[in-house]
Formats: sequence, C-alpha cells, structure tokens
Amino acid sequence: MMTIFVTGAAGFIGYHICEALLARGDSVFGIDNLNDYYDVALKKARLARLQQHGSFKFALADICDVGALNHAVADAGDVRAVLHLAAQAGVRYSLINPSAYVNTNIVGQLNILEM
Repeated sequence: MMTIFVTGAAGFIGYHICEALLARGDSVFGIDNLNDYYDVALKKARLARLQQHGSFKFALADICDVGALNHAVADAGDVRAVLHLAAQAGVRYSLINPSAYVNTNIVGQLNILEM
C-alpha cells in the first residue's frame, strides 16, 4: 500500500484529494495547521470523516515549522509521494497581511521541497 503525504489535508481541495486516494486504496498521512481563515469547525469535521478510514493518519502541523514538519514526515513512515496543497488562501487578505503569504506560500513551499 502506497503512503501519500498530503499537506493542507483539511482544506477543500486537500480533503477531497484525501477521500479519492483513500477510496482507491492508498494510505494517506495528512497535515494541516487548521488556521482560522476558513471555518475551523468545518476543517475538523472533514478530518473526522477522513479518520473513519483506517488508512488515514493526521498531524496538526504547520509547513512553516521545520521541526513539526520533520516530525510529521518521520511519523508518516514510507512516503512514496507528496501532494503539497497547503497555502494561505484569500487574495484580498494578502494585501492586508502579505507576510502570512510569504511565510506559508514561499517559505512553507521551500520547507516541503527540502524535506
């Protein structure tokens, strides 16, 4: 069984990708920081549905935190593929808080590439 590491697993796209991977028989290790840009309760509900699958594991981790990311990768085991879907969403919010975008979307991307 292939283990796939999915960042942004509680987001809209990440959740649906995880569902599809689990349905085809893959093992999925998802991470998400559960930030509050979108409804956290909705993200937790998505994770609860994913955790009903025996082949889904989750770590609350931020891709900007190298230590937490490395710990999650170690916990994931034999990862065969990475689907990087984590990002700070919202174009208008980027104008108000550009550092959140640089940190998550650029620094976080670099952390994923270096893992």
